[in-house]
Amino acid sequence: MRKLKWGVIGSGGIAFRRTIPEGIIPASNAELVAVCDVNEDLARKSGEKFGVRFYTEEDALINAPDVESVYIATPAYLHFKQAEKVLKAKKHALVEKPITLKVEEGKKIVSLAKRNRVKIGVDFMMRFNTINQKIKEMVLNGELGKIVMARAQLSCWYPPIKGAWRQIPKLGGGGSFIDMGCHCMDLLEFIIGSRIKEIICMGDTLVHKYPVEDTSVALARFQNGAIGIIDSCFSIPDNSSKNILEIYGSKGSVIAMGTIGQSPDGTATAYLETSTKGYDAQQTRQITSTSTKIEVKPYNTYRAQIENFSSSVLEDKDVLNSGEDGVRNQALVIAAYKSIKTKKVEKVLIK
Repeated sequence: MRKLKWGVIGSGGIAFRRTIPEGIIPASNAELVAVCDVNEDLARKSGEKFGVRFYTEEDALINAPDVESVYIATPAYLHFKQAEKVLKAKKHALVEKPITLKVEEGKKIVSLAKRNRVKIGVDFMMRFNTINQKIKEMVLNGELGKIVMARAQLSCWYPPIKGAWRQIPKLGGGGSFIDMGCHCMDLLEFIIGSRIKEIICMGDTLVHKYPVEDTSVALARFQNGAIGIIDSCFSIPDNSSKNILEIYGSKGSVIAMGTIGQSPDGTATAYLETSTKGYDAQQTRQITSTSTKIEVKPYNTYRAQIENFSSSVLEDKDVLNSGEDGVRNQALVIAAYKSIKTKKVEKVLIK
């Protein structure tokens, strides 16, 4: 089988912990050939661990003849210029979220990818959790009826760390909401199959002493009328946040735990009403309902994402988590932050 040859820019952090060992290395249609990091010690460490050559200069990796696709896992403020370089070299790019900090920059690199006939995607690997995909299938099949409400939670404990770019506004673009709320919004849109058209958000720094929000909650309305809740905090102990996903419809609901996050598994139960005779004069009704645990085989989300992107290149198919999805998601994030300042509902115009 032909394998897409990958390079990685930003080989410490999430790339070293997750995406390389769980995604690129075991993927059936991918091969890691080179890594790069501005920190020479990190570059050498990852190169030696994964048995590939390493660079400290991104241009050297991008221009290497055997690198066909690049995973960009650097701080958010670097994404635009690095993705632009990769695409101008006519290489494919999978970019960590946010795809860019500015929507206009995101649009530019999506257009550049189209002009150069290369693929671009954004790292929304939670779409590939098999339980989340099963819930999406149930929604699509009408098993939950008309979707009326949904909630996605992703929170953790993230104390002040010297030099942490996620805690510096100009480097990360914000705090807990841009870092984790973006995943929640993307997942809700993916599962419900409808876009968020307006959003109102509250955010504050309640626990930690850094200049980005550590606590955020948003209320969103989807184009199909459903209402969503997104809560993402850096101020809640890890074991206290269960990363809950809730989808409610006119025929039932699905309640999941642990399917939002970096784990490939989680648990979920569907509560479906199979029949009802409605209310009588005493406001009682006869209901036939079921409670069923969703049983699907887990599959590593990082591997699934790399395999999907690689097959999109090798077979010239659409990327499930496309660059356009990344641009739209960042527009939602920016609208949410605007709402925190204006204390008003903000409309999202970008499709």
